[in-house]
Amino acid sequence: MSGAFGSPPRSAATRVFLVRHCSALGQEPDAGLTEAGLEQSLQLAQFLAQRGIERIVSSPYRRAVDSARPLASLLKVPLELDERLAERRLGEVSGGDWVAALRRSFDEMHLSLPGGESSSAAQARGRAVVQEVLAGSWASAAIFSHGNLLSLIANSFDPGLGFDHWVSLSNPDVHEVRHAAGRFLVERVWR
Repeated sequence: MSGAFGSPPRSAATRVFLVRHCSALGQEPDAGLTEAGLEQSLQLAQFLAQRGIERIVSSPYRRAVDSARPLASLLKVPLELDERLAERRLGEVSGGDWVAALRRSFDEMHLSLPGGESSSAAQARGRAVVQEVLAGSWASAAIFSHGNLLSLIANSFDPGLGFDHWVSLSNPDVHEVRHAAGRFLVERVWR
């Protein structure tokens, strides 16, 4: 077996693109994209359209849906929503230093702040979506989500991708997860 769930079946997808949403107006579930984010979503659609995408799955948060919609329209592929791709809830942060709390949550994966979700729990639900997509019969798929969750999913494939990986993310951002030589590889493909 390779990774936490082994090799995909012979007919399964071997490429999944993890996509962080475009520039948004806020962090609330109903926050839309900025003007720049709307333009980014069109550029993102053109970029991903060249990669044989046959399935698109998104967080139900508006900023993720609005980032995915141009690709779905361009490719005439249904846009599926999955609650498990919603952003991770960090919880109540004592002293207000949420960046320090987020760093700690990458170091202590089972840490759960009041009203929040541990990194390990968020990672498990996000990775489950990727696992299901990889087990499907399409050649390539795109999964639209959020920075914290995307970093946690990437970390499940490559433990070297942690808090500093999250810091380096842009809006939007794209990472390709592919199965090769018996293991999963994660590569940032958005420049």
